[in-house]
Amino acid sequence: MTQSKSQEDRQFRARKEAQNPHGKVKSLKRLAKEAKKD
Repeated sequence: MTQSKSQEDRQFRARKEAQNPHGKVKSLKRLAKEAKKD
């Protein structure tokens, strides 16, 4: 292995977060619940 496990994990998380810059995607149940509130 060329990199330590923690370094690989950090880079992996950075790549995953870069794909989804607007935070966690809400579930359909959550969206439906919020739509009913309005």
